[in-house]
Amino acid sequence: MKKSEGVYREILYQAIEKKNRTLTQSALAKTLKISLSTVHASIQRLEQIGAVHVKKRNFAVVDIKKALYFWASIRNLQKDIIYKTRIDKPVVEIEKSMPDHIIFGAYTSYKYHFNDVPADYSELYIYADKEEIEKEIKGEIKKRFPEKKGVPNLFVIKKDVLIEKYGKKTTIANTFVDLWNLKEWYAKEFVKSMEEKLHGILE
Repeated sequence: MKKSEGVYREILYQAIEKKNRTLTQSALAKTLKISLSTVHASIQRLEQIGAVHVKKRNFAVVDIKKALYFWASIRNLQKDIIYKTRIDKPVVEIEKSMPDHIIFGAYTSYKYHFNDVPADYSELYIYADKEEIEKEIKGEIKKRFPEKKGVPNLFVIKKDVLIEKYGKKTTIANTFVDLWNLKEWYAKEFVKSMEEKLHGILE
């Protein structure tokens, strides 16, 4: 995930989950531990499409839906997948077999956010960081779930350094964006359901 995407995730996390639509660029830079110039460039792109209104001392999120779809349009989820394999078990069993340190994404994250699913799913998307790639992907995870021929149903996405601050599942916006970028036919059902659940917010 690019640094600019981390900016969009934090902005949308504040707007959607924390109900805070007024933010400052300096606070974002400090929270995300990135340069003010990176934050400024990221926000400029949102300003260009009318998703935020920039003032002298702060900026306001005026169109969450635009910001969300802008992030979805630039997300390259496939590029961030660092390991995948086939597991001949129900997805619920695979979820229960995951190490504690991973972050659940996509379908599983949706389930944990909303306590339901709009369609059955058979793929599991998780996030693991670079150190865990060496320590776990080549070790624990790969021992539990070795490479196997067939259509993959376990996908490990490279974890960025700040994702853990949001908990054991991806944020609502991160979940939406990742689902929007998946090719399984039922991903569209999850996206549609999220749009309905967030209807009052995405205005």
